[in-house]
Amino acid sequence: MTAFKFLMQYVKRHKLSYILGVITLFIVDFANLYIPELTGEVTDGLSDRTLGMDGVLKLVLEILLLGLTLAVGRFFWRYFIFGSARTIEKEIRDDMFAHLEKMDVEYFNSHKTGDLMTRFTSDLNSVRMSIGPAIISIFDATVMALMVILKMMAYVSVRLTLLTLIPMLIIMVGEIYYGKVMHQKYKARQEAVSDLTDFVQEGFSGIRVIKAFVRERHQLREFAKANKNAMDKNLTIARWQSVVNPLLTVIIGVSSLITLLYGGYLALVGDITLGRFVAFHQYVNMLVWPMIACGDAINMFSQGFASARRLNEVFSEQPEISDTEDTKPIYSLSGNIRFNDLTFIHKGMSEPTLKDITLDVPAGTTLAIIGRTGNGKSTLVNLLLHLYNTKPGMILLDGEDINSIPLQTLRENIAYVPQDNFLFSDTLASNIAFGTHEKSMERIVEASRAACIHDNIIAFPEGYDTVVGERGVTLSGGQKQRSSIARALIKDAPILILDDALSAVDTDTEEHILENLKKTRAGKTNIIIAHRVSTIQNADVIMVLEDGKAAEIGSHRQLMEKGGIYKEMFEKQQLEAEIGEQKAALRRDIEGVSAKGATV
Repeated sequence: MTAFKFLMQYVKRHKLSYILGVITLFIVDFANLYIPELTGEVTDGLSDRTLGMDGVLKLVLEILLLGLTLAVGRFFWRYFIFGSARTIEKEIRDDMFAHLEKMDVEYFNSHKTGDLMTRFTSDLNSVRMSIGPAIISIFDATVMALMVILKMMAYVSVRLTLLTLIPMLIIMVGEIYYGKVMHQKYKARQEAVSDLTDFVQEGFSGIRVIKAFVRERHQLREFAKANKNAMDKNLTIARWQSVVNPLLTVIIGVSSLITLLYGGYLALVGDITLGRFVAFHQYVNMLVWPMIACGDAINMFSQGFASARRLNEVFSEQPEISDTEDTKPIYSLSGNIRFNDLTFIHKGMSEPTLKDITLDVPAGTTLAIIGRTGNGKSTLVNLLLHLYNTKPGMILLDGEDINSIPLQTLRENIAYVPQDNFLFSDTLASNIAFGTHEKSMERIVEASRAACIHDNIIAFPEGYDTVVGERGVTLSGGQKQRSSIARALIKDAPILILDDALSAVDTDTEEHILENLKKTRAGKTNIIIAHRVSTIQNADVIMVLEDGKAAEIGSHRQLMEKGGIYKEMFEKQQLEAEIGEQKAALRRDIEGVSAKGATV
């Protein structure tokens, strides 16, 4: 779809408003034509002494009525056209947000947030200008100019009118070339603004890392480069405008001077009356606005269509993961999962992340997945959420291929706690209740108690009404994890996925949370990903991933008896824990001796 067709699909929805706006604009421009003529009649009548006071008052009254018509008409064309442009801006923004929500995670991996934000703001504003003020400008630049020229020919002089057309033709040719050049300049400017916005967004999001590594000066230099690039692109546009706009004014001035001299000559020799000369001079001034409006319209159209192309790029992207003709009318799941020779390769990778994984997970089972970093644990649960596509038959839920289950049904029946524990800049109560339609405080508190976060929340001055910062930055890592667990538990879904969701809590809190899960999640499927063996040793089934393969599968006792990777990990972590306890005891002893010495 071209940028023009993209915009027209929205304009057509408001065609009635645009038609009414154009009709009103035509009436305003048409009424404008008679003011110079009436002024000329007053001038001729007074100079020739053929017009009495009654006649003058009548003509003045007509001018006042025309002025009132212009005022009312200008209100309505602004209401119809500018109002429609604002509405279309809102509709595009709504549609783009809805469209981006449907996109796969891979899309957001390859598209920067700052660039998308620029399309939501700066690009949409440019589009609005091209379907609002630009419409007014182009109408005046054509219809108004044409009506003025015809009126000048009919009422004043054909020769004098043709003389005024020469500079208009020069302006027209120049502005066509100017529009082509500015289109590319505006496109480059928007891309530079996108890069700058993205840099600022990343810089503020990563401010703690920047400060921790003392990289403020480095970031400032990089920002200065991006800022200078945006400034250079803006200055390029400004230079063109600084040349074209004064040149346009000069041409218009020369045109006015020539027509003024020649018109004055015609008035002196009697070819036209003084009143018609005055009217002609006013008509020439009326042509100045269409000439300027033409340049403005080309500017706005160039910028608007460059931005429309960028918006159309977003809409032209289609999600790879969506409901298809093969999707079945399934509305609930019980939690039976089967991995059947599951193999998965990420885009851009040559080797598979997961290889030939086969496992049955009956409903009500607690499956634990453990393995070294980068062995595909998170990828496995992302596939369960259908965030990536798998080949048919590799993942079955309740005996149905995951590709045939509606996405809404699938994700409504899975509660998920991701590694990054994202929280919205909202109250804790709203964050915990985010995944459910029921917002009762009783359920929010119940889920919070199960996640062992209730006591922390009520200790805050505002309690559950405490507003957390962006991404939950005002909370500690453990508090964010437990808030995310509460958000998943309140959903009470048949399947619960904890993706390394207990890494930031101490062992005592971890034990309490796991015990609560055992009670509240009885009879439901639980998938727990962890690095600590202590977190998952009581699971019904433990799968050890090694190089993307299910190297070992069994219960804690079975895997310990096997004496393989799992036992090695367990013994290593036990040894690390013992060494840690010994160091802590030694530190306490040293502190105790130091305290006694200070007392003596």
